[in-house]
Amino acid sequence: MVHVETTSQGPQPNTLRAPALDPTDARIVQLLADDGRMTNAELAGHLGVAPSTAHARLRALVERGVITGFHASVDERMLGAGLQAIIGVTLRPSGRRESIVEFAERVRVLPQVIQVFFLGGDDDFLLHIAVADSSEMREFVLEHLSAQSSVASTRTSIVFDYHRNSVAASFA
Repeated sequence: MVHVETTSQGPQPNTLRAPALDPTDARIVQLLADDGRMTNAELAGHLGVAPSTAHARLRALVERGVITGFHASVDERMLGAGLQAIIGVTLRPSGRRESIVEFAERVRVLPQVIQVFFLGGDDDFLLHIAVADSSEMREFVLEHLSAQSSVASTRTSIVFDYHRNSVAASFA
């Protein structure tokens, strides 16, 4: 006989966590974060497993949502956009929800924008942009940010150098 215990305490907090990666899966993630173009044969060689095993493990990581894509790292200087900046944007308090959604939709599609971060804190958004020079940066801020009625203020910081450990997946 199976005994099933029930409670009437109501909903319990969700304590479900993503399963920990075993050492092989963790190594796959690290290897591909370092070189997303690595072939399956190279991956298998680094892991010391058969190519079919490496392929199956990689496919499972993608299906589980651990690996969300494979990305190219682009040198913006080679595309004529050698000046990068991080711009903090604060929106006006009126109509916050609508202005947040509208602002995000508007800036995400701009070709100068590399990344958009929606934040809690002093700034509502951080934009990572790449442009050709300071006059193009000024034009970007004036035309695409300050001209929007929902924007209260901006703060621009020039990027001298940066290091990226990995590419993070979108929260959306």
